[in-house]
Amino acid sequence: MANRKIIIASLGLIAFATCLLINSCTHAPYVMPIGLRTGDPEICFERDILPIFISKCTNTGCHDASGKAGYRLDSYQDIVRKGIVPGNKAASRIWESVAISEFGVEKMPLNAPGLTASDLDLIDRWIATGAIDSGVSCGISTCDSGSFAYAANIAPIINTYCVGCHNTSSSAGGMLTDYTSVKNAAVNGRLIGNITHASGYKPMPPSGVSLSVCQIAQIKNWVAAGAPNN
Repeated sequence: MANRKIIIASLGLIAFATCLLINSCTHAPYVMPIGLRTGDPEICFERDILPIFISKCTNTGCHDASGKAGYRLDSYQDIVRKGIVPGNKAASRIWESVAISEFGVEKMPLNAPGLTASDLDLIDRWIATGAIDSGVSCGISTCDSGSFAYAANIAPIINTYCVGCHNTSSSAGGMLTDYTSVKNAAVNGRLIGNITHASGYKPMPPSGVSLSVCQIAQIKNWVAAGAPNN
C-alpha cells in the first residue's frame, strides 16, 4: 500500500512538472516566408488598406503622429512594425483589436463605430497573402479626374477617407455620412479647403496623408458642377 501511495504521488509530481514545462514554453508565431508573400491581386495597400487605417484609426489623439499606446498607423512601415504578422492574422495584434477583441486586447476603434465587414475582409485577405506594400502606383492607376459622379466617384472617396471621423453630427467638423451633409460641406467651401490643406482650414485626412491629386481634382470638378446628386 505504501509503495502504491509513493507511485501515485510520484506520478502526480511528474504530471505537475510536465504542466509547468508546457506552460513555460513559448513559441514564436508563424510568419509567412517572404517568398510566399504574393499579395492579393485585387488588393492595393495604398488604395484599399491604408485609407481604412487613416480614416478609422488616426483621429487626433489616437494612432496619429502621437503614436498612442506605441502604435502609429498612418504608413505601411508603422502599421506592420509590430501590429501585423504576415500570413498570420491570429497573431496580429491589430487584427485582434479590430475584429476579435479577446485576450485582453482593447476593442478598436475606441469610442467609434467598428470597421465594416468590407473593411475587415480586405484586411483579412491582405494579411493572409503576406501583408505586402503594393507600391503607390497601384493606388492611383484607375483614377480619372474627368469622372466625378457623386455615387460612383465622390461618395467612395468620402466613405473611405472621411466617414471614420465624420460619422455623427457631434463629430468635429460635422458628419459626412450622406449626400446632404457632403453637399453642405462642399457648398460652404469647407470640403475643398480641408482636402487641399488650404490656409485657415484643418488638413484632412488629419494624419498628414493627403488625397491624391486626381482625387482632389474629382472633388473640385464635382463641386464646380454644382455638387449634383448623380
